[in-house]
Amino acid sequence: MKRLLLMLLLAWLSISFYSGIWLFMSGFLLMRIELGNQSQCSSPPSAAPHLQDARCWFPQRFDKAVIVIIDALKYDFAKYNPENDNPKPYENKLGEIHRLCSAQPRHARLYPFRADPPTTTMQRIKGFTTGSLPTFVDLGSNFASYAIQEDNLIHQMVSNGKRVVFMGDDTWDGLFPKKFYKSYFFPSFNVKDLHTVDDGILQHLYPTVDGGDWDVIIAHFLGVDHCGHKHGPDHPETAKKLMQMNQVIASLIEHLDDKTLLVVAGDHGMTDTGDHGGDSEKEVTAALFLYSKAPLFAEQLKTEAPAVPQVNLVPSLSLLLGLPIPYSNLGGVIDDLFGWPEDKVSALLSKTTAYHINVQQVARYLDSYSRAAGDLPAEKLRALADLFTSLTSEYEQLMSQRDQLSEEELEIHLQRILQRQQSYLDQARHVCMESWARFHPMHMLMGCIILLTSCFFCYIIAEAGSVLSLPYKNLLGYPLLFTISVTSALGLAVWTSGLALDLVTVCAAATLIFQISFYFNFQAKKSSPSRRQTHPVYLLLSGPCVVLLFRCCSLFSDSYVVAEGSVAPFLLTSLLTVTVVKLHWDGKLLLPTFTPLGSESLKPSLTPAYRRDGSRLMWLLAALGICVRLSGFFHNCREETPDCQPSSFLSPLSSIRDPDIKNVSYVFCVVFLGFMVFLVRKWLQHYGNLNIASPLVLYVRWGFPLIVLGIACYWAVSSGTEDSLAKLKELTHLALVACPRAIYAMAGLGLLLILWNPITVFMKSRVSDPDNTVTTYRGAPSSEAELQHVIPQIYRKMQRTLKSRLQHGGEGEDGKKGVSVEAYGLGSVYSAAMVITLSILTLVLILLHSERMTPAFLLLLLEAVIILHIHGHVTNLYSEGVGK
Repeated sequence: MKRLLLMLLLAWLSISFYSGIWLFMSGFLLMRIELGNQSQCSSPPSAAPHLQDARCWFPQRFDKAVIVIIDALKYDFAKYNPENDNPKPYENKLGEIHRLCSAQPRHARLYPFRADPPTTTMQRIKGFTTGSLPTFVDLGSNFASYAIQEDNLIHQMVSNGKRVVFMGDDTWDGLFPKKFYKSYFFPSFNVKDLHTVDDGILQHLYPTVDGGDWDVIIAHFLGVDHCGHKHGPDHPETAKKLMQMNQVIASLIEHLDDKTLLVVAGDHGMTDTGDHGGDSEKEVTAALFLYSKAPLFAEQLKTEAPAVPQVNLVPSLSLLLGLPIPYSNLGGVIDDLFGWPEDKVSALLSKTTAYHINVQQVARYLDSYSRAAGDLPAEKLRALADLFTSLTSEYEQLMSQRDQLSEEELEIHLQRILQRQQSYLDQARHVCMESWARFHPMHMLMGCIILLTSCFFCYIIAEAGSVLSLPYKNLLGYPLLFTISVTSALGLAVWTSGLALDLVTVCAAATLIFQISFYFNFQAKKSSPSRRQTHPVYLLLSGPCVVLLFRCCSLFSDSYVVAEGSVAPFLLTSLLTVTVVKLHWDGKLLLPTFTPLGSESLKPSLTPAYRRDGSRLMWLLAALGICVRLSGFFHNCREETPDCQPSSFLSPLSSIRDPDIKNVSYVFCVVFLGFMVFLVRKWLQHYGNLNIASPLVLYVRWGFPLIVLGIACYWAVSSGTEDSLAKLKELTHLALVACPRAIYAMAGLGLLLILWNPITVFMKSRVSDPDNTVTTYRGAPSSEAELQHVIPQIYRKMQRTLKSRLQHGGEGEDGKKGVSVEAYGLGSVYSAAMVITLSILTLVLILLHSERMTPAFLLLLLEAVIILHIHGHVTNLYSEGVGK
């Protein structure tokens, strides 16, 4: 019965933690429902009387399109400044774009292309094919499916008879399975590989264009993005890759005809270190280049190109190619592309008509979405509906009376309607962005409170439960009955009052009621004065808890989050200071007072434990302070601190141009990596956990060095320049893929061995008979209770052996004299398995990070070891005091 109650208590703790996490996630991870509706040519959102001859929604301007996506093509890479005499490696490399824009301003234009965060490739592909806005979680009709379920540009192309040929990043294969007329997918797994995907595209691009068996070609190049990850933007390899893309654009133009539109776009930008995924200006500003051999714009555009949201590409391409706009699109058309023909009034009429179709489509989507979801604010939807009704009425009235108006009057009316249409699209997109990027602070706050009280709950049980010896009915039974009663009453009251019952809120209320009832029950049972130190307030106000609470509270402050790199080391140092002050205050670090007559008579007052633990503790505190200071060299910068310069250790070895410095850095990285594995093995050997001949011990002895060797080989290959390894190109590409996979396989094997047999305790008898070398525990524990009894089982075996010796006059159970059991690694039976697991995960993380971050991982290992030793010495000092 006691075990059952204990399991119930642990189960309730798990429920409390999961409830807090679930509640926080419900307010933080935003969701948007994906509608399954599809747009069709036969069902336009609104019919324009003067477009009755159009095959689809809008007259088709281009028969074909070539869409070139250069991954991570930021706007700074594409723009050209002829006055820049000392350009950076990534500047002024796409000269073909500048030449076309200058020589043929009516045929070509370069736009800043604004991406919506998160700036990851998959989310960006989804953005500029569906026209929708991303959230952290997209809840679709088939949540487990990786493929895009919403209506999208690719689906419309295929549904309307377009032959779509794709070549490049294999991410598209998962997003659009079996959608392409022809496809040439290349793996994007290895970010160190700069050429495989790009060379594969170039092998098929020009023959496909010349073959003519296509309507739309999509080519997704990855070399620029991989250069950023491997070398960073400010590197000669990035310059080479950009010059290759410049040659691709120049050569591709020669193969196009007058009825083909060329689109060159970047899906996102990159930071100064070559990373992306956030919302900084450098990450969200990509480049968009449009070109056609036929005039693309009605007149020469003299003003600087405005920034174009990525979702605006979807309706623009759809109407230019004579396709329906995808149903869930929220983007607006790029009006420069629809100011055609050259007559000003006719150009305005064309723009207004394109915008009218766009507005009708967005209004239809908002109406369908509001009926399905209901998470858009009703007041703003009503305001948008009123604006839409007014716009539609004004547009239809103008179209019916346009023959009766003069050109000047018609132009004025069209300008006004055009501005209102643009305003409607901007407002609609803004409303959706606010709703789908709107967090629920109350859910997040309640989740944090539940997590905090659950942690305090565990802390009380761990620190005071054994002292109070309260029955489990007081810890679990009474609070649980009270929680069920109060929650049922509250649920009944809410139900009878007619209010909407939020399941998340009810679960949160039930958890909080349980926590509160537990604390009241705990307070009532600890009335003895001798239990003052088990009071919850006393426990909460202890030094470590105060620092921990302050750390948690700092996460709710913007300024503290921005300065987190300084706040965390400061709080850790403060915790060390509090520990020293508390030890001194409790008299644990005081030295004895010596009298003039000598100190020999007073030496016994300073016990060996005080002399040993006190001095070691001070050295450990000093060492930890040094490690904390050294960790400051491996800092990164947040977007909110533009003046901050990130640590040079964040950039990979391949970004170092000087070969001598690169070689020295490589040697140091390998030495630090080997030293980490040496420390782990030395610790396990010191505590006797490497004596047993088990598969796990053999893995630690030989598997760890093999992983280090594999990582070192991978670093050597990936940090080399492309020119230096040109003769071994095939072997290099094989090593860049084979080495990481071999390391992952070795790490997986180690984790499986830990799950199979995590015990590394070695037992033997003093007699050198192999039959007397036994281990009393084999295989993984089958239950939590069995795991907790590993050490008692071994102790009982030793006790039985010693007892048998005493009863039989020195003979053991088997009749042999001098038989006794020795256990190696018994004291670290639990921590050894944890150390091995963490070591395997650390080696995998080192592989995923920059090579020069290896010293940071070594510092983390040393800090963890020092903190554990500090805890052990502090415990010894207090236990010594209790013993006295």
